[in-house]
Amino acid sequence: MSIEVNNESAIAVDEAALQRLAVFALDVMHVHPDAELAIVLVDEAAMEQLHVQWMDEPGPTDVLSFPMDELRPGTEEQPTPAGLLGDIVLCPQVAQAQAETAGHGTMDELLLLTTHGLLHLLGFDHAEPEEEKEMFGIQRDILVGFAMNERRR
Repeated sequence: MSIEVNNESAIAVDEAALQRLAVFALDVMHVHPDAELAIVLVDEAAMEQLHVQWMDEPGPTDVLSFPMDELRPGTEEQPTPAGLLGDIVLCPQVAQAQAETAGHGTMDELLLLTTHGLLHLLGFDHAEPEEEKEMFGIQRDILVGFAMNERRR
């Protein structure tokens, strides 16, 4: 998998962990190994600009997803074809504030947001209660599986 992580923010982040998570999640979702993904970390000003431009909402947000080839999850028998999955944009400053409120670390929040953004790239949404239940269930399963995988490293 081609996963590029680019930290343009002023906050130090474990970029390798984000990359490992993305590889793990894409494997769980049966996305072709040649799929491409970019993860970009930006400061609050840049995120606010994107949030206004693309969502018409003020202020910075935690994560934005920009799908490209509209790839969807595959199956073990039939993985998603190779293609350009898209971009996930994260704001570590917003993630840091949310992590403090939630009572966990900033990196845990960034892993959660990366998974959330990745699921959006794969067509998942949470506008309706059933969609939210499905998406957040998959998100939880990926994060738990990843945490167990990381402990074995």
